[in-house]
Amino acid sequence: MADLVQFYGTGRRKSGIARVFLRPGNGGFTVNGKPFEEYFVTEQQRASARKPLALLDLASQFDVVTTVQGGGIMGQADAVKLGIARALMVFNADLRKQLKAEGLVTRDARIKERKKYGQKGARARFQFSKR
Repeated sequence: MADLVQFYGTGRRKSGIARVFLRPGNGGFTVNGKPFEEYFVTEQQRASARKPLALLDLASQFDVVTTVQGGGIMGQADAVKLGIARALMVFNADLRKQLKAEGLVTRDARIKERKKYGQKGARARFQFSKR
């Protein structure tokens, strides 16, 4: 039996984590076993997740199989975007320059700030009363 050819990339955004497998194919895209259009319902989410493939015109050359967990749906879409970009760099390291120019290689480090003790939230204080 022939070995399965696939390229792997991990993407993270906020609390979302995506494991992305690129396999040579004809443009299929599944997320957690569901079709891409069924999982990412808005066009903004779909465009964000597809961005690396659309930029390089490689969408019809690969089947994308993704498992995502944690966070919200938009954070998951951005995690898929980073995962696809990293998998494409495993496929061909020369693509890094194009992906980097579009800002698709950088991990977005913005995460939720923790709540501090003695305060209502991360930054919000309890109401202060002089009298």
